[in-house]
Amino acid sequence: MINKVELQAPARDLETLKIALEAGADAVYIGGESFGMKTSSKDFTKEDIIEGVNFAHERGKKVYVTINLLPHNQDFIGLEKYLLELEEANVDALIISEPGVLETINKVTPNMKLYLGTLANVNNYATANFWYDFGIRRIAVSRELSLKEIQGIKANIPFDMEVEAFVHGGMCMSYSGRKLLTSYISTRDINLYSEDKKYNLVEEKRPGEYCPVYEDENGTFFFSSRDLCMIEFIPELIKSGLSSFSIEGRKKDADYIENVVKAYRKVIDSFYEDPENYKFDESIMNEIRKGNKREYTTGFYLDETKIYDEEYFKSIKK
Repeated sequence: MINKVELQAPARDLETLKIALEAGADAVYIGGESFGMKTSSKDFTKEDIIEGVNFAHERGKKVYVTINLLPHNQDFIGLEKYLLELEEANVDALIISEPGVLETINKVTPNMKLYLGTLANVNNYATANFWYDFGIRRIAVSRELSLKEIQGIKANIPFDMEVEAFVHGGMCMSYSGRKLLTSYISTRDINLYSEDKKYNLVEEKRPGEYCPVYEDENGTFFFSSRDLCMIEFIPELIKSGLSSFSIEGRKKDADYIENVVKAYRKVIDSFYEDPENYKFDESIMNEIRKGNKREYTTGFYLDETKIYDEEYFKSIKK
């Protein structure tokens, strides 16, 4: 029997939350006003979270809240109050990244369902089992893993531990996905750091050729010229044992999220309707590309990486 996979989408505000769920997402992940990695998304207020959760539950869908900051001592101030507010709002799960937050949650809201986010860097089954012993029942595996490695993790963890993976959106090249440049500069000389400053990498034998360095909620990006796109390989992803497909893009607008969610929903449902005779329709790639003109790649998932470049998009039918 083929497992039923969850399609999870980001939402940067209440409008995007509603659009993502109406477009076919089974769940959305959001950030509250506190205790998430800094982003340019519009954080949800307490009232927004309550309204969003009610909207989702009326439709049989779910809302997850990220508490994925990597905290210093002062960051725990107010966390307990915030957790009680989220419990009162009846959110479906919290997405966390480190043990100090986990310990606080277990003390304050012990019945809250907990998922481990990608910032925790789960690359193997031993790490997954470690977190299972502390009550985690879903892990988001690192983007650097192949499908074979994910299958190896799934085969060596308890049956009731779910595995989530990002299938679409921005890729972090470096391990950890943490905001290396921002944290380094801002903690040493606040006058050196400015949102307006731009940084580039230069290869020593190619002077004058600049590769931009930029950051978002998933960390520092060095060579992110292509986005991840695994929509063509939905059957392989499902058969690998994944429980949840996650779309990256909390900074993306509602139109982008709607297009991507609808496309993945269509392909997932089409596969489940007739797994034996399923065939990928390349024309749906045109829908995926709306609002995002960057090239796509299958990342680390496959033995041979596939690139969806300009020539590919010219070759497929409209």
